[in-house]
Amino acid sequence: MKLAALTSGGKDSILAIQKALDAGHTVTHMITVVPENKESYMFHSANLAAVRVMAERAGMEYREIPTAGEKEAEILDMQEGIRGLDTEGLIVGAIASTYQRERVEAVCKALGLSVFAPLWGMEPSAVVAEVASRMDARIVVTAADGLGENVLGKRIDADLIRVLQAVAAKRRIHIAGEGGEYESLVFDAPFFSSPVNADGMQTVFEGMVGKVTYGRFW
Repeated sequence: MKLAALTSGGKDSILAIQKALDAGHTVTHMITVVPENKESYMFHSANLAAVRVMAERAGMEYREIPTAGEKEAEILDMQEGIRGLDTEGLIVGAIASTYQRERVEAVCKALGLSVFAPLWGMEPSAVVAEVASRMDARIVVTAADGLGENVLGKRIDADLIRVLQAVAAKRRIHIAGEGGEYESLVFDAPFFSSPVNADGMQTVFEGMVGKVTYGRFW
């Protein structure tokens, strides 16, 4: 099946692309919705410039869809941005978020596309373990009590997973960050021809929210 992927460059959507390729599907596009509203209900906003470089590394086309980021209206913006794309289905990295999955399914139904959601229903611990074993994904946003300098900017590996597990045991966070506890950015994956490079790293904390941003990606 010919598929396109909805991605912000985070671990879940990139792992979903990898699983689509593993299953023998062809992935032709990486699609990123870029919200003006940094508090978008649906889409991440940090370090989105990296996705264009990821697409180059993957030999895929890149499509950027701008949106004001207003609740529900941003879904219609996504739908219009995808309309006419030569694809049979859309890859999403949803694990347990019915909010995300229902809206993507509605868009795909309107456009006559299939939904490919290979992470749906997976155990969160299994998701992060597979991420750690198959790619270089780093935490670039933290937004939960117990997560901060202890994980921000660090690669998701066995040691970091143990930190997440310890925090989850005390504060009941979603270990894969599905509840917005953290966001990640992938620098390398099996289907990249070479890793994504970045410089100009800056770390900022605003209250309980920590963010890592980069000056450029190449």
